[in-house]
Amino acid sequence: MMYRQTLPRVPVSARFGSTLRQLYSLLAVCVLLLAVAGLMSPAKAADNPEIRKGLPDFTSLVKQAAPAVVNISTTREVDNNSMGPNGQLPDIFRHFFGDQMPPGFGRGQGGGSGSEELHSLGSGFIISQDGYILTNAHVVDEADQIKVRLNDRRELDATLVGRDKKTDIALLKVEADDLPTLNIGDSDSLQTGEWVAAIGSPFGFDHSVTAGIVSAINRTLPSETYVPFIQTDVAINPGNSGGPLFNLDGQVVGINSQIFTRSGGFMGVSFAIPINVAMNVADQLKENGHVSRGWLGVVIQPVSRDLADSFGLDRARGALIAQVAPDSPAAKAGLQSGDIVLSAEGQNISSSDVLPRIIGRVSPGEKVDLELLRNGEQQKVIVRVGNWPDENESGEVDSGQHNNQPSMGLAVTGLDVDQLGQLGVDNGVLVQRVDAGGAAARAGIQRGDVIVEVNRQAIDSVSKLREVIGQLPKDQAVPVRISRNGTPLFVALRLQAQDKQ
Repeated sequence: MMYRQTLPRVPVSARFGSTLRQLYSLLAVCVLLLAVAGLMSPAKAADNPEIRKGLPDFTSLVKQAAPAVVNISTTREVDNNSMGPNGQLPDIFRHFFGDQMPPGFGRGQGGGSGSEELHSLGSGFIISQDGYILTNAHVVDEADQIKVRLNDRRELDATLVGRDKKTDIALLKVEADDLPTLNIGDSDSLQTGEWVAAIGSPFGFDHSVTAGIVSAINRTLPSETYVPFIQTDVAINPGNSGGPLFNLDGQVVGINSQIFTRSGGFMGVSFAIPINVAMNVADQLKENGHVSRGWLGVVIQPVSRDLADSFGLDRARGALIAQVAPDSPAAKAGLQSGDIVLSAEGQNISSSDVLPRIIGRVSPGEKVDLELLRNGEQQKVIVRVGNWPDENESGEVDSGQHNNQPSMGLAVTGLDVDQLGQLGVDNGVLVQRVDAGGAAARAGIQRGDVIVEVNRQAIDSVSKLREVIGQLPKDQAVPVRISRNGTPLFVALRLQAQDKQ
């Protein structure tokens, strides 16, 4: 059914005038539309500097750089029994995604027996005309065969020159000459907010280009001690690993390595290894086949606000030495447990993760000037740096999360010589119970910890612990050294007026 609205009758003369006005209005609109169309035509828009002002143009960068970016494919034979539950693929994908594996990422159901070939994809880029290529170590980890596909569709077999797990850098070599190369930039000059672009092979789509900005610099990631990561919002996905990150000058400033994700896909947080770090590693791999880095022989932890207060430090900064390895460079230089390293080679240690990076860049055998806080006084120490003894050892310890909720509230027991030996300590008492809300709980002490020192006094018995605790000032943080699962650790203990012994 149709509805029709009846309009009121209009006199003829008035109707003519109204029609004329409508024609004028329509003509004006047409003229305006023609003007706008002429202004905003593609040709005009491209030439209009106001429209392009402030927007980066990556076209020249991509044309120049793309030929030197390569696709890397690897093959390795694995035993089906080595696959994880439900056929989950192992470390190469876990390194890229962290602990957040995408749903169904693996072979799916079953597992079977025998062996099979696994294939993976990554990216890389050529750094010399005679065929040296940089990529991530996890891209080629345990690979039986490595193939490199160039921009001109050539496929070349690659050999692994060397890799460094600590920085996740690998150096490959292909037999070819006169290859295109990339310009290497200076990652130390990067600034937050700067435009950057990535070229790689996400999900196997060769030479995909994505762009964004530098979100942060000098990021520290869990278990990544020696890399001050570049954080960006450039879209990075599996297959981008090992590919270059460019600045607007077309220079490589980083190697795309990891993402943070809760869904298995890109979520706006990507991490790249600074090119200055990567090239230092590449040079060593090319010359020696391995990487040498400085080593102090200390276990360190961050300095919290309470720990800073307990050690008499003006603010939370530096690296707190929780343990000194016997016969290590640190031990020979006289460094002690409880020292707080404030600077190294004239560089301030703003947080504990800065120290391993500085020491790691020092060649073994060279001397390093350290400024540290000991017993409330600053002093300088010179250490001759040693060579890192074992690639699988760790240079620092996680301090854990301290529970800062609101007495000494705990039960302890003494330890005999055999028990001390089994626990890996020379002295101490074993914590058997921690009361919620007490000073020990607030400090983060846990059941099973061994209390070794309180306020720089050695604890060798339950009575000694009671004696020292009874002398502690109220509402003032003091350092407590504990051993947790064999790992030394400092916590800050603060007794409050209402705490009961």
